[in-house]
Amino acid sequence: MSSNLARRRGRSQTSSIIATTVCFLVVALALTGLMAHVVVAMTRSANEIDDARATRAASAAIAALVNRLSATTTDNAVWDDAYKAISSPGAADWAYENWGKTTADYPLYDGAVVIGPDQSSIVSAYAKGKPFQPSAFFGEGFFQQINKAADAGQAPVVNFIRTETGIALVVSQAIQPFTAEGELPKLSVLSLYKDLTPEVLDILSDEHELDGLHLATAPEPGLLNTPITDMQGGVIGHLVWPSKAPGSAVFHQVYPYISAAIIILVMFLGGVLLVGASEARRLRQLAQAAIFEANHDSLSGLLNRQGLLSLLEEVQGTDLAQPRLYLVDLDGFKAINDAWGHAVGDDLIRIVSNALVACHPEVVAAARLGGDEFALVQIGSAAPGEIEATILALFAEPFKIDGRTIEVGASIGAAALDGDLPPLELLRRADMALYRAKENGRGRAIEYDPELDRERQKVAEMEALLKSAISDGVIEAFFQPLVSAATGAVTGLEALARWRTPTGNISPEIFIPLAERCGLIDALGALMLKTSIEHAKNWPGLALSVNVSPVQLCNPEFAAEVISLLQGLDFDPKRLTLEITEGVLMTNPDQARRSIDHLKQVGIKFALDDFGCGYASIGALRQFGFDRMKIDRSLVSALDQSSNGADVLRATISLATALQIPVTAEGIENAHQAEILREAGCDQLQGYLIGKPMSALDISSKLREHAA
Repeated sequence: MSSNLARRRGRSQTSSIIATTVCFLVVALALTGLMAHVVVAMTRSANEIDDARATRAASAAIAALVNRLSATTTDNAVWDDAYKAISSPGAADWAYENWGKTTADYPLYDGAVVIGPDQSSIVSAYAKGKPFQPSAFFGEGFFQQINKAADAGQAPVVNFIRTETGIALVVSQAIQPFTAEGELPKLSVLSLYKDLTPEVLDILSDEHELDGLHLATAPEPGLLNTPITDMQGGVIGHLVWPSKAPGSAVFHQVYPYISAAIIILVMFLGGVLLVGASEARRLRQLAQAAIFEANHDSLSGLLNRQGLLSLLEEVQGTDLAQPRLYLVDLDGFKAINDAWGHAVGDDLIRIVSNALVACHPEVVAAARLGGDEFALVQIGSAAPGEIEATILALFAEPFKIDGRTIEVGASIGAAALDGDLPPLELLRRADMALYRAKENGRGRAIEYDPELDRERQKVAEMEALLKSAISDGVIEAFFQPLVSAATGAVTGLEALARWRTPTGNISPEIFIPLAERCGLIDALGALMLKTSIEHAKNWPGLALSVNVSPVQLCNPEFAAEVISLLQGLDFDPKRLTLEITEGVLMTNPDQARRSIDHLKQVGIKFALDDFGCGYASIGALRQFGFDRMKIDRSLVSALDQSSNGADVLRATISLATALQIPVTAEGIENAHQAEILREAGCDQLQGYLIGKPMSALDISSKLREHAA
């Protein structure tokens, strides 16, 4: 519950009390009666809650005792050695050595009885290390239990039985091999029992916080109890214990204060009102303490997810202005945890929590939904974008924590509680908006729009189509020629993925990022590599270049899968060049390096694609040992767009030449560009001037024409 709503109710109650002060005596009696009612109700409620807890604990204590003895019985009854021994002439001696002797001081059971296959003859019966007669000790009910337990494969039969000395828990199970082969003959039955002695009850009392637990034949007045029943359902005893009555204990603690309040009430009405209000608040806090932890985050003190949903349900049924929900996700929080440790991260969470709670007067509640995700509930008439701007302003300046300067941003998703919209749906809409805000970049705020759901549906449909297209082999490999800058001869081909559908072609710039996001890039990459190699086998002497996603290269299994494919298709690894972008140097350089080294060992070459549009350093070029550098098409197109484009291009090629890395220029569209690139030292050309991406059939025709 928000502090604003609580204060509103508090003021209403105060006004109601003041209105009754027309008559001093009437007000005094009314407030005294009200206070007494609240205290009694709280005392009774606290007592009932603890009594219910104690009753559940007593049931749990009995269940724990049953489970322990049942598990022990199963461990001893379902035992190959026991099955063989009990069927032998020395069964009695074996039973004594393994079970009867241990009853003398074994804490899990007090007695062990083995009944023969006829369910009447006693093979062995010992209690506390001494022989005894089960029929006399347990009565006829014991053999009824033996009959129920005689079949193999069933769970232990458990019952409480009244004995000569009191009540005992008896567990019976057929003695059987761990794994039965064929149909078993009639089986002997092992029964272990535990007397409900005062010592046993003391242990249960300590384990389950049931002080004063003891056994009685009937419920005792003024004490809590839970019945113990036998196999017929008849009550044979009761576990009895006194109530802790925490409410009464609290009442005795506050009784002096209540008495003082009554005296002050008689002396001065104003003092009575103040003391009564203070006492009422304190008692409400006691009543709400049990649910506070379940509805609040322990680190920040804000509401948690459940608390937020409960609050949204409350405000939904009021006449307040339309509530709005804002989800705030911190940008860069993981990097802070990794760099400074979780202690600094926790301090940052607390600082951000305090700032969000107080960021705007109309923010009535704040919640922490996850590690670095928060929620704010706003009720009021703030202008559109005002709350979002206020939140983003909190992150405009770095935070100071223990002398460290911590910089963190935020992304925001917002949604309005419209009509009878369920809270979970409101949360989902805000989450959809937050997801779009994070997609758009750091420090963004997005309002939910139904178009987001339609777009998500389209993406889901596209994912399904893409998965089907990959599995059906619909995505084709097209090929673009790579020619020597010096001779114009075709020296290689680059494989490019193309997806043609009945409604039109889908750009690789759409379906390749989609494949990376939805986990299909490995399957797509494997399809492209396999298809390209199968076609390239028809073009001997030409190198084949295939693009590889950073996601693929960072897969630990990637190198082995590529080598296995080459071996299966009998393709020379030295003809294959894998093209990777600079992004792989940033995401997971260690795994990328391992994959590259593994593949280079078999002769596969690597080209750095799109050089000049990212962040690759000279050190990275040397470290990864690229066999070729492909200049990004933006540098080539700059030859026709800027005066210094040629200088930038020459400098880039000079860098590659100094590192002894051959250079391919892509995106060449006119002879002017090609001439400058030749002069600058580029040894391989690619682009529409040389040849557009073509199907394998068209490439074969073009190669025949070129040869002719």
